[in-house]
Amino acid sequence: MIKVLVNGALGKMGNTVAKTVLQQKDMELVGAVDVMGGAGKTVEGHPIDNNLQEAINKYKPQVVVDFTRPDAVMGSLRTVLNSHVCAVVGTTGFTKEMLAEVKELAEKNNVGALVCPNFAMGAVLMMRVCQEIAKYFPQVEIIEMHHDQKVDAPSGTAVLTAQMMAEARGGYVAQGRQDEQEKLPNVRGNNFEGMRIHSVRLPGFVASQEVIFGSMGETLKIRNDSINRDCYMPGVMLGIRTMVSKVGLSYGLDSILK
Repeated sequence: MIKVLVNGALGKMGNTVAKTVLQQKDMELVGAVDVMGGAGKTVEGHPIDNNLQEAINKYKPQVVVDFTRPDAVMGSLRTVLNSHVCAVVGTTGFTKEMLAEVKELAEKNNVGALVCPNFAMGAVLMMRVCQEIAKYFPQVEIIEMHHDQKVDAPSGTAVLTAQMMAEARGGYVAQGRQDEQEKLPNVRGNNFEGMRIHSVRLPGFVASQEVIFGSMGETLKIRNDSINRDCYMPGVMLGIRTMVSKVGLSYGLDSILK
C-alpha cells in the first residue's frame, strides 16, 4: 500500500484527491493537511492537520500530493523533499528557477517529484498534438479559460503548451503586423516567442484551452475542456504510483506517460 498525504485538503482539488485515494486498492490515505485545518475539520473522517512538517513526522507518508497556492508551494516542497518523501504537485506558477530548485532537492534527497501543470489526459494529448502541428502551422495563438477564482495567469498548461510549440518550430516566429498598436493595454495578450497567450477568467469554467493555428486560407483549432475535477484524478493517481520508484524531477504528465 502506498501511503499518501494530501496537502491543501480543504481546497476543491485537494478534497477530490483525498476522496479518490480512498477508493484505490493500492493506496492508503494516512493524512491530510491544510493551513485552515485543525479544530475538528475532517475529510472523509480523516482529521485535517494544519502543520505539514508535524503531519509528515506523525503519519510517515511515502508521497505527498500538493494542491495549495503558488505563493506557498515552494515552502511545502522544501519540507516534503527534505523529509525524504516523494511529491506530486498540481499547484501551478512554477518558474525555471523554482523547477531547478525542486530538481536539486529531489536528487539530493533521493526521491521523486512530479510537477504537473495539468493532470487531465485530454490536455496532455492536446499538447502533444499541438507540438506536432506547430512544425507545419507556426502561426498560432492560445486562449486559456478558467474559473474566476484561479490565482495565476496564464495557466501552467498554456505556458507548457507554448514552450512545447516554440521548441517544435525552432523558437521565435514573427507573426502579424510588427507595428500593430494596442488601443487598450494588453488587449492582444502576452507575447511568448512570437505567439500570443490570452487568459479568460469567468464563473462557469473549470479549465479549458483552445489553440488556434492559422495558415494561408485556413485555420485549425484544437480545444480541450475539463468538465469537472474528476478528469484530473487518473493522472494524479498515475503520478503517485510512478513517483514512489523515481528519483529527481519529472515535469508534466507527458514525462511519465509510456
